[in-house]
Order: sequence, then structure tokens, then C-alpha cells
Amino acid sequence: MPVDPKSDPYYRLRHSLAHVMAQAVLEIFPDGKVAIGPPIENGFYYDFDLPRPLTPEDLTEIEQRMKRIIAGNHPFIYREVSAEEARQLFANQPYKLELIEGLAKGLDEYGETHHGDTVISTYRQDTFEDLCRGPHLNHTGEINPEAFKLMSIAGAYWRGDEKNRQLQRIYGTGWNTKEELEAYLHQLEEARKRDHRRLGKELGLFFFSDDIGPGLPIFTPKGEIIRHEMEKFVREVQTRYGYQHVWTGNVVKEQLYRKSGHYDNYRDSMFPPMVESEDLVFRLKPMNCPSHMTLYNQLGVISYRDLPLRFAEFATLYRYEDSGALSGLTRVRALTQDDCHIFCRPDQIQEEFSLALQVIREVLGTYKFTDYKVRLSLRGNEGKYVQDDEKWEQATAALRAALEANGVEYFEAEGEAAFYGPKADFLARDVLGREWQLSTIQVDFIQPARLGCEYIGEDDKPHTPVVLHRAVTGTTERFMGVLIEHYGGAFPLWLAPVQAVVIPITDKQMEYARNVRQRLFAAGLRVELDDNRDRMQGKIRRAQLQKIPYMLIIGAREEAADAVAVRTRAGEDLGAMPVETFLARALEEIRTRS
Repeated sequence: MPVDPKSDPYYRLRHSLAHVMAQAVLEIFPDGKVAIGPPIENGFYYDFDLPRPLTPEDLTEIEQRMKRIIAGNHPFIYREVSAEEARQLFANQPYKLELIEGLAKGLDEYGETHHGDTVISTYRQDTFEDLCRGPHLNHTGEINPEAFKLMSIAGAYWRGDEKNRQLQRIYGTGWNTKEELEAYLHQLEEARKRDHRRLGKELGLFFFSDDIGPGLPIFTPKGEIIRHEMEKFVREVQTRYGYQHVWTGNVVKEQLYRKSGHYDNYRDSMFPPMVESEDLVFRLKPMNCPSHMTLYNQLGVISYRDLPLRFAEFATLYRYEDSGALSGLTRVRALTQDDCHIFCRPDQIQEEFSLALQVIREVLGTYKFTDYKVRLSLRGNEGKYVQDDEKWEQATAALRAALEANGVEYFEAEGEAAFYGPKADFLARDVLGREWQLSTIQVDFIQPARLGCEYIGEDDKPHTPVVLHRAVTGTTERFMGVLIEHYGGAFPLWLAPVQAVVIPITDKQMEYARNVRQRLFAAGLRVELDDNRDRMQGKIRRAQLQKIPYMLIIGAREEAADAVAVRTRAGEDLGAMPVETFLARALEEIRTRS
């Protein structure tokens, strides 16, 4: 995703690197065609139409040419041109010509309407000139030749449309210093080690099968334990805060989504219809809110005194994501959402927002997500937003006031709202500093009216409730993927699928080891017995690779003392302790989720 030049301190550097890279590529392929090359988070890319596929060896040569260009201290020169001048300048570059035609019609480089005066401009350095708004560095000599690296080659359709020609995209990263580059590459290596797709398979948590289909994960017994504990935790917290759990099924009549507005805005993401008759068409449920509003309407006459009503559901939803967008657990087609809809009066919005905020803070804090920021996602000038300016202004003002009343610092982002209302999105950083959108609170003045939700006010007249849409962890699947990477697969004790493994040193201790395992299991611990004939060190190593929190070693002395020698997966030796002492310690750690 392109970044904002005003907020990204590396924008000029990475934008300049993209142009230098394009020049180097055209030196190797003089007849090559260039598309666009923006800075992105942590780097830059450029798309090319070339006479042959690129190889990793090509990246090495391109880097060397880039360093020679950088050493030339070539200035980046800006100029404005007319559409006709631009057509002549890029007569042999078809992608540029298409961009020029769009610019002449008031569109930007992504084919979207550009607001303000349209200016066609270029930047030139050395022998390379490109359509560009900038900004850039003053000259190539400001680029540190030891602080950039070309990372990978990928395919990319022109303008993201699979009907267009597929181009070759070169990704790179650029920093101010060599130390920053090395730190970033180290972070990437750590992320590779923590990749939830790799760890999920190694730890035996989940799989994907061609027999079932892409984007449809299947969870093993160990994976299901984690799912269950995650949902159990949120359910406990929500119940404590006065949320009621409901169930509204998996299939819904399509007509309901036409009434709510989801059909017009999300039908491309819905699975194909199931047609019973011309008047009766079903859809796999892609979202919960219309179902919860329908449930609200079934409760009979609701008084203002009955509000708020807080409906929570762990519902499996189905979204027909493009196959190219699927990515492990973080982008799937079957997803279980910890969804909640709060029906309240307008004067209750701040109080309910505060309550939802407490839930989010408690849950994220338990998972050790304490570094997060809040994005106020607003309606943009473009997009499929319900046209009701008065309600949008009400919802936006209410959400902004709730954030400020709770002392929540936030930044605003236009064009990120839901089609029915603004959102407060929680963007949390994991242990590697990567940002994930997790929780969300949305204010909706629109859907309740469209679906006929009412309550009787203090004036004995019907009124439309406000609905707060709230998710704490988002979807179980995506959040599990985030957690696997956040913890590196080393889950805290309460969440670990296997909490301890009993390891007898010799077969002589096997009967006692079985007894210890049974006692711990009966007390509620998830315990395994490693009765393999391997040496003790081999068993310990196997438990460490499976990231089991505790290893309970049993020898003759431990058996005689009704004890276990406790080691942690990190290699810490806690020494021998009575079985009951270890059990009390473990149960307290689980109880407090510490």
C-alpha cells in the first residue's frame, strides 16, 4: 500500500530509490516498459514489462548499477509539462500513455478522481525521466549506498486488475543508515521464524487441504484447544461486563442483506446464492449485524429502560475472498468473529463506548498487546457509503466525543469507514513491532433504521436505537495467526495446547510417571507422558521444539519424594518440588492468565 509523503519520514528516500532502480533496470533492458513505482511501508517497488523473466541474479546486477547511479550525485529535476508534451516524451511507454490520458481527464495514477487542479509533472535524474508528483531528495548522492537492498520479485497485474497484463514487480527496502537496514533485515528473519503458517504446521495446530479448498482451515485437536481457550476467555470477560451471548445460524435469506445495504456493498464478497425459488434465495452468512437486528426485532416492545441490550456471538462467517488475497489464517474464507452489537439510546453512546473500551483493554492487555494506537476511520469522498449526511455527522461526532471523553489519543483516516458508519480501529504492535488491526468499535445510526429497529422512548413514542458494532479480537482465525507470531508459538500456560509433559528418566519410573500424569490431568492440566524409549535429553529437546511450557523430569529421587524436577521450555531449571506444589503453581498461573 502506498504511504503518505506527509507522514512517512522515509518517503523521499524510498521514492528516489524507486526511480534509481527503474533507471538501472532500463539500462539492462533498454526496450523495457515501466509502469508505476511508489514508496510503500518499509520500502518501495516498481512494476516492469520486460522481455524475459527476472532472476535473483538480476537483482544483484541491478543493485550494482544503482550504486553507480547514486555515486553520480545526479540531481532530481522537477518540471511541469502539457499532456501533449507528456505524450511525446513517453511515446514508447504504453503504461505511461494510459496514465497521461487519465491525468488529462482528472484521474490520478490509480485511476481515481483527483480533487484539485490536475498538473502533469515529471522528475528526471541522469538518463531517466518519469511521470511523477514527487517529492524526491535533492540528488542521488543523498542516498546511502550501504543502506538499501532489493528484496524480491513478484507478479503484479497492471492496476491490480487480473484482466490486464501481468507485470514483474521488484520490491526493495531503503533506510538512512546501514544499521537501520541490518535491524530491518534481522526483524524480517525473526518474522520468518515466527511465520504462523510454518509454526502452525510444525506444532500441529492447523492445516489446509486441497480436498476441502483454499481459505478453509482445518484445526487439529491442539489447534482447537487454542481456539476454545481464546473464545472462552473473551466469553468470560464479556459476560462479566453484561454482554449476552446469542446464536443466529449460518445461512440467511438474501433479502435481509438487500434491506441492510450489505448486498449492494458486499455482494462480490459473498458466496454464490442458494436458490430455492425465485422469491427465496439464501446466502452463507458474511456478517452478523442484520441477524442481530432481526433478533432485536423479535423481542417485542422494547422500552428505553430496557436499553442497552448487548448481543455477542462467536459466529462463523463466510466471505468469498479472492484466491490471491488468501494468506494462512490471516485471510481466510471461513472466519469466526467475536462479534457484538450494542443497542442503545443516543445518550448512552459514551457510556457503552467506555464499557467496550474496558473489554478491549483487558483482553489485549492479557495477550500482552499494550502498544497500540487508535485510528478514527471516517467516510471518504469516494466509496460505497450510505448517503445520509445528517446521520453520518451524528455518528462521527458521537464517536469522536466518546474517544475524547475516554482520553483516547487517535488519528483520523478518511475513506476507512464501514459503509454505514465511522469506526475506532485499534492498531496494535506485536513483539517485532509489526502493526495489526485487531479490535474495532463502530457507531451505526443507519442500519437500525433500515431494518426497522425501534424502542419506546420516555415520551411514549417510537425511536430508532443506535447500534455499536464491536469486536475485541476480530476473528478467531486471524487473531490466532497473529498470536502464533506474537508468541513465536510459545503460548502462555493458559493458552498452550499441551501445558506440561512428564518425562521419566528410565522405564523404572514409568508407573510413577503415569500416576503423576493422571493426577495432573484429573486436576485440569493438559498433560502428556513421553514414554518413548529415547534418552532423557532427546525427550527434553522434543518438548522444547513443541514449545511445551513445563517439562516434569522423574527419576528415582523424585519418585521417592512424590516430586517432579521442573524445567521450562526456555531452559530454566526450577529444581525438584512436590507434585502438589507444582500443581498449585500451574493452576494459579492458569487462573490469572499471567
